[in-house]
Amino acid sequence: MLQPATHIAPDLTIEERLSAIREAFDSDRTQMTLMLARRLNVPEVDVIRALQGDLSQELDFSRWEELIRSFESLGNVHVIISNGATTLEAFGAFGKFSNTDGFFNVQSKSLDMHIRSWELASVFAFRKPSHTDGRDAISFQFFDRRGDAAFKVFLTFGGHDPSPELLQKYNALIEQFSLAGK
Repeated sequence: MLQPATHIAPDLTIEERLSAIREAFDSDRTQMTLMLARRLNVPEVDVIRALQGDLSQELDFSRWEELIRSFESLGNVHVIISNGATTLEAFGAFGKFSNTDGFFNVQSKSLDMHIRSWELASVFAFRKPSHTDGRDAISFQFFDRRGDAAFKVFLTFGGHDPSPELLQKYNALIEQFSLAGK
């Protein structure tokens, strides 16, 4: 059942706003960030930013293409794309990249994506308990200029804990694309 909206007061400072979002998330750390953003009437990227530190880390957005190309080494991943009316989940591997008229294309045998690069604005590494079973879900999440999720790449999606090898790859990508390393 859809929970009632709990709007964030417009007169809050940025720190108070992030704290209120964090408090709402902490009430159920398995909740979907998309649903929390909807309930709070804030862009989803604000939820992810409020969770920076232990759950979320903003990455160097200027290197978005290089990061996407690095996903090829991960093998099969869960890709989730949501818009205002539909959520689509795909399972496949990144590869066969190209650029055409501002579109960054991924056209492997299992994924066919045409990313409007001019709409992308930020990217985060994100790790939280899955809404399905509470096991760690680790991902890279790309957001558009409005603060909506453009797409999310899940290395694990619940069901099992990430292997030590996968965690090592995930952490290496975070370190490689960290804003701190800029």
